[in-house]
Amino acid sequence: MFAAGKLKLELQLVARLNTQEEASPYYPQRARWYSRFFVPWFAVKRALHLGRIRLPSGLSTAQFFLSLILPGYAFFANGRRVLGWAFVAVYLNAAWLFIAALGYLIGNVGYGLIIAAHASSIIFLEGHWLREQCQFGCRLALAVVTLLVVWLAIYAPLVGFAERHWIMPLRVRDKVVIVQRRVLMQAIKRGDFVMYSMREGGAGDAHREGGAVRVQAGFGWGPVLAVAGDRVEFSTYSFAVNGVARPLRPHMPTSGDLVVPEKHWFVWPELDINQNGNTSEATISAVMLQMAVVPEDQFVGKPFKRWFGRRQVLS
Repeated sequence: MFAAGKLKLELQLVARLNTQEEASPYYPQRARWYSRFFVPWFAVKRALHLGRIRLPSGLSTAQFFLSLILPGYAFFANGRRVLGWAFVAVYLNAAWLFIAALGYLIGNVGYGLIIAAHASSIIFLEGHWLREQCQFGCRLALAVVTLLVVWLAIYAPLVGFAERHWIMPLRVRDKVVIVQRRVLMQAIKRGDFVMYSMREGGAGDAHREGGAVRVQAGFGWGPVLAVAGDRVEFSTYSFAVNGVARPLRPHMPTSGDLVVPEKHWFVWPELDINQNGNTSEATISAVMLQMAVVPEDQFVGKPFKRWFGRRQVLS
């Protein structure tokens, strides 16, 4: 009897050794080392009751977020391919119109169509998602909010970023000039047109001889006549850069000289001058000469020679 009991015990031990232990579904898994980083998200989820939100039926998580990001994708995800291609065509043509006519009224129309097409795609997704939870008034208010969010949170920042880093439309004498922002200032040479910012300033006294000149802040433009280290000399009928004479520009001084400082250009400004009272030519020349020495930190960009086939001529 003892031998049989011993044999049974040995068989049980062998069976236990050959059995792989499995985690019991009764006990939850241990928290991982990175779980603490998700604690704030779980708190927000509980506070806002986000657990009650369900994605639209028939859409995966990836399709849902792509429908928010890509204009027209919501129609493809819901099987409306013809409508989806129509929205894509409207969006692409509006984008082309906006870029080609940048700065003009027709370009602003294209910009509005871009926002409307993208917002309409999201509104379609919201209608498919919340048609049972929201009444007509709620969905109408949601559509207005969606349009504003798409405009102010997506496209307005994108356009602002593009104007600060890539291209900027500037109005010059009743036409728009597209300026390239990403230009190496070391590559600017004589003869290149540049756009630069001008600070508000003035000189002289309106109650004294010579009068006063006031300069409004804005943008100046013109060709680079001389670069750092060049010597500019003025005479009665001409000015010379490093000894090479050229015709005198409007309101240039008729005597004197200067050497362009480091990290500066000599750009004679193209300005519209409104003269009131008895302001002397010498006062105007002195102010414009001061403005003509442009530091690099006032550089805005270099105009494209052509923009979508349109030749950009400033003077």
